[in-house]
Amino acid sequence: MRLGVSLNIQSMPTPSGRSYTEGMRLAEKVGFDGLWFFDTVGRGTFRPDPVSAMSAAASVTERIELGTCILQVPLRRPVELAHRILSAHYLSGGRVRLGVGSGSTEADFNATGNDFKGRFRDLAAALPVMRDLWRGESVGDANLTPLDSVKGGPPILIGSWAGSRWIPIAAKQYDGWVSSAHFTNIATLKEGYKRFKGEGGGRTVASNIPVDLTVDSKSLTDDDNLDLRCGPEEARARLDLLAEIGFDDAIVTVFDFSEDHLATVRALFS
Repeated sequence: MRLGVSLNIQSMPTPSGRSYTEGMRLAEKVGFDGLWFFDTVGRGTFRPDPVSAMSAAASVTERIELGTCILQVPLRRPVELAHRILSAHYLSGGRVRLGVGSGSTEADFNATGNDFKGRFRDLAAALPVMRDLWRGESVGDANLTPLDSVKGGPPILIGSWAGSRWIPIAAKQYDGWVSSAHFTNIATLKEGYKRFKGEGGGRTVASNIPVDLTVDSKSLTDDDNLDLRCGPEEARARLDLLAEIGFDDAIVTVFDFSEDHLATVRALFS
C-alpha cells in the first residue's frame, strides 16, 4: 500500500505560499508516495485551488504523484477545467492522478452559482468531454491539441460513497475509486472495496485520514470511522488494517509540515 499525504494549511501559524511549497518538497524528501489536494470553495476557510496547488507542487518536486481527493468537477466548466488539468499534468511530467466527484457540500455550489441538485448529471456529462479533449479530439470549437507526452490525460479515479451507483461506473469506465475513510466506518469501507473489486475495479484510495499521534486511543471496531488520532503503535495497526482490506493507497492529512513530523508519519507504514 502506498502512503500519500495532504498538507492542511489551516494549522500553520504563518501559512505562506513558501512554507506550503516547502512542505510539499519535504513530503517527497521523506518518502511519501503522493501529494494529494482537497477542494473546497466558500466554506469560510481558505484552501488553495487543487489544480493550482498541483502545478505549484510540480515545480518543487520531481517524482512524487500529485492527486486530488476529490476535485468537484461540477463547480467548473469542463473545457476550461480540462485545459488546466492537462497543463498541470504536463508541468509535472505526467504525475497527476485525478480524483473527481460530484461534490456533497451545497455551500460550494451556492458560492459558485452552480446547481447542487444537478451535480451528478453535470459530472456524468463533463468527464467524457474532458477525456475527448485529452485524446486530442475536438469538442465543439475546442481542441486542446495535447502534446504526445500527456496525450490521453491523467488517470481518473471516481470519488464516491461506498453504496453509490458510481461504484460500478468507476470500476468499468475509469481508473479507480476514492473513498473518504474519515467519514466512513470500517465495515462500510470493506463493503465498498468488495463491491468495487467485484465489478472489476482497479486502484483503490482511502483518503482524508487525519493524523494526531499525541492522542491515546483504543483499537477500532468495524463500527468506527478510521483516523490516526492515536498513538504511533495504534496508528501502524490502523494503516495495516487498510492494507489488509486491500487498499492500494492511504492518504493521511497532516497539520505539521516540519521535516521531523513528516518523517515520523511516513515511518508509520513501509
